[in-house]
Amino acid sequence: MKKAIALILFVIAGLSACKKDANDTAYDKSYKAWQSFKIESKNSYIYTVSSGSVFGFGSETKITVQNGSVIAREYYAYKLDYTSSTTPPVKTTTEQWQENKTLLGQHHSGAALLTLDQVYQKAKNEWLAVNKKENSIYFEANNNGVISDAGYVPNGCQDDCSVGIRITEIKAL
Repeated sequence: MKKAIALILFVIAGLSACKKDANDTAYDKSYKAWQSFKIESKNSYIYTVSSGSVFGFGSETKITVQNGSVIAREYYAYKLDYTSSTTPPVKTTTEQWQENKTLLGQHHSGAALLTLDQVYQKAKNEWLAVNKKENSIYFEANNNGVISDAGYVPNGCQDDCSVGIRITEIKAL
């Protein structure tokens, strides 16, 4: 009898675990992947935030995090010059700078000085928490399961209305 009860409890526990796994959100799965990467990298990594406009402007900001603290930021902004419809556009640098630990926050342009822990928190509490009836909400984890896109676009917006973050690369230091 005890074996039968133990078997029933084991099966119920297994079924509830499967149900929980099936109901994990993309955010939750990505957060788990982030926690694993954070341990593997000893919470020291570089990530790149990219932005672009339909009007031909864009930028990249590289954030360096060491032992859970931002220690450097690099920024590169450009415009795309279209000389002809048959050749690819040429990138022209419009602004470029670097900040080290003592100069962090000296520039107003560029991505915010956030760790990935802070990015996940902001994604969960701000970008993914907006009214679903008034906004198109998106989340992707294309960096080996770690966050790559999170944010929203207000319904009816035509150009450059995205609010959130686009991370194109994450690598351990």
